[in-house]
Amino acid sequence: MKYDFDRVIDRTRTNSMKWNKHFLKDRFESEEVLPLWVADMDFQCPQPVIEVLKKRAAEEIYGYSWHKIPAYLNAVTNWMKRRHNWEVNKDWIVFSPGIVPAIYMLIQTFVNIGEKVIIQPPVYDPFFTAIENNGRQVLLNQLLYENKKYSIDFEDFEEKAKDPLTKMFILCSPHNPIGRVWTEKELRRIGDICLDNEILIVSDEIHHDLILSGYKHTLFSTISKEFEQNTFVCTAPGKTFNIAGLQISNIIISDKRKREAFTNTIMNINGIMIPNVFGIVALITGYDEGEEWLDQVLKYIEANFKFLKEFISENLPDVDFIDPEGTYLAWLDFSKLGMNDEELREFMLKKAKVALDDGKIFGPGGEGFQRMNIACPRSLLKECMIRIVNALN
Repeated sequence: MKYDFDRVIDRTRTNSMKWNKHFLKDRFESEEVLPLWVADMDFQCPQPVIEVLKKRAAEEIYGYSWHKIPAYLNAVTNWMKRRHNWEVNKDWIVFSPGIVPAIYMLIQTFVNIGEKVIIQPPVYDPFFTAIENNGRQVLLNQLLYENKKYSIDFEDFEEKAKDPLTKMFILCSPHNPIGRVWTEKELRRIGDICLDNEILIVSDEIHHDLILSGYKHTLFSTISKEFEQNTFVCTAPGKTFNIAGLQISNIIISDKRKREAFTNTIMNINGIMIPNVFGIVALITGYDEGEEWLDQVLKYIEANFKFLKEFISENLPDVDFIDPEGTYLAWLDFSKLGMNDEELREFMLKKAKVALDDGKIFGPGGEGFQRMNIACPRSLLKECMIRIVNALN
């Protein structure tokens, strides 16, 4: 099936957090902004997923459903083998309603109050709150930024890993918001440091299916058996197939003792038992039948990135476009415009009337940046950029 990603779908009446006028008013102080912020796509979902949800809805009863069935487990393990060359044992799969709540509960399980967790800003902002709201300490291993490229400060990382209070590292792979797809060499070095210092690794790989051409994602646990035993791999079909609202993810844990401890936290302490009825069938169908849609959407996203880079080069010479390697999130450096973060936010919302994510929410190194979700019809992306140019002029 050929998908039309240029088609604009009206989401304003669907309770979409991204488009709902009440939510926009609360978060951005205006209902008139064009929203290219939170990370879901403005594209229709894969047709097989749409059809299976219609079929399930037609069954008229939506009671408790069970997910540990061959179709569900096979869908997950086959996808991991086919797309990521990882042999996953079905026993390793632990359901969570999302990766963010899973990270909260992993911290609760394996890091004591007052102990420390390493993260790499600028990085996905819920990492900060997951650590701080649980009474643990944030350790910042800020990424190095030079010549519009990001890299890991390994010396600083090793120094922080040696702190006896450091117990966990949350890896963002691919990295949100900067769009890096870490190389196997980078991942191996950081994994070795963690093993040497008995640091557990939580690998948030929610964007691991969204890799741009010319780059290769290395799933962290595939590097070595030692890494596999020391890592909690966080996966979900939400970003992959644009079904984040169905709230279903899988935390893959090969080490039995760690898996049992986490399962105890998620089920017996937090009372999370089973996925919702629609999430189960959507996951199965996405992984089993959604590959054609994914391949097409990746090509469209790459074309959107190409359009955006050329538009900025031609019309916004003082804005730096950071070349992405994965995800559908553009990371744009507006610092040469000479605005502070509050002025930049005011400019975007009040003058350009576009709603992006302020770079500062991603922590140190995010100042002067804006994160833009480009997984939308090109007409919306173009409209957003025209608004910015017109506001500057």
